[in-house]
Amino acid sequence: MAELATIARPYAEALFEVAQAGDVAAWSTLAAQLAQVASLPEVLSVASSPKVSHAQMVDLLLSAVSSPLKASAEAKNFVQMLVDNHRLELLPAIAIQFEVLRNAREGAADALIVSAFPLEGAQLNELVESLERRFKRKLKASVELDSSLIGGVSVTVGDEVLDTSVRARLAGMQAALTA
Repeated sequence: MAELATIARPYAEALFEVAQAGDVAAWSTLAAQLAQVASLPEVLSVASSPKVSHAQMVDLLLSAVSSPLKASAEAKNFVQMLVDNHRLELLPAIAIQFEVLRNAREGAADALIVSAFPLEGAQLNELVESLERRFKRKLKASVELDSSLIGGVSVTVGDEVLDTSVRARLAGMQAALTA
């Protein structure tokens, strides 16, 4: 998939440049919605049909999203360019790279917190604050549950992983005992 990321990068950078002139968060939402629609197999099937014109495909994609930016000339041009160049399959990668650019601009990062038990309210806020101090940047946290961790959490920020789960500690003990 590195090839898709390489091809998607210039599109994401161009979209981000347009977004900086306006509301970056709104453009982020539009990119995410377009990526979600474009990842549907039915949409890709319709896009490859010779019976569907490029203009019809652009209208279909833009009508499937709820963002108010879909009526803008920039959004229409962006989708038109992707359709004309047969690059709809890049939309998920473009949305991901757009978020990376947005986070870099804001000095933030996405954090995936995997926990054995639900984290909410003050407990989650306290954990995020301590992780922000550890990683030295603002974190946008999302939480997933995984009961196989037994206890503790595993945190992924970019390419860094902090695994304090009971499962990881048991695996470490097993490795030490069998070595």
